Amino acid sequence: MNPLVELKALTDLFPDEDPLFTKAEHCPSSLTPEPYKSMLVHEHHMTVTMEKYHHSPVEVRILDRKDSEGLYCRKIILVKEGTDEVVQFGIVKFNFEYVTPQVKEEIVEENIPLGRVLINHNVLRHIDLGAIIKFEAGPGLAKYLQMDEKAETYGRMATIFCNHQPAVDLLEISRPLS
Repeated sequence: MNPLVELKALTDLFPDEDPLFTKAEHCPSSLTPEPYKSMLVHEHHMTVTMEKYHHSPVEVRILDRKDSEGLYCRKIILVKEGTDEVVQFGIVKFNFEYVTPQVKEEIVEENIPLGRVLINHNVLRHIDLGAIIKFEAGPGLAKYLQMDEKAETYGRMATIFCNHQPAVDLLEISRPLS
């Protein structure tokens, strides 16, 4: 997989008037600086990682969605529970063929972060870390992550295998961390 080609494919799902980023470059996992390395370089759900790092449960807010050709896609932010403090921006592409109707229904209801739904339903899953990406924020990402344009942050691309099948492709970008 070429991470930048995959990044373009995911971001093209939701074309935006304002570019998400002005620069994106693949960063080897071993060279990812802390605290981003601890936050991104693992094979766990980002929902759990964000909650642990920020000492707060997170809520999902849907910015956009589309459901076509058997794929459910959404652009989201995660915020600290009960606040407007954004902790993550993401794009998710989910093939529901590999999960139960109950899991699909709960995801489409859009009330609970994806990782929490899969955990709650004990879906057999494995997360394959695809790449770490260093971003220079464009106006879009700056708006979503409440950060300055041209400021840098890191994100990851990953695939979630549900019941041994590649069901979810995702882009998860952390707000800038200190």
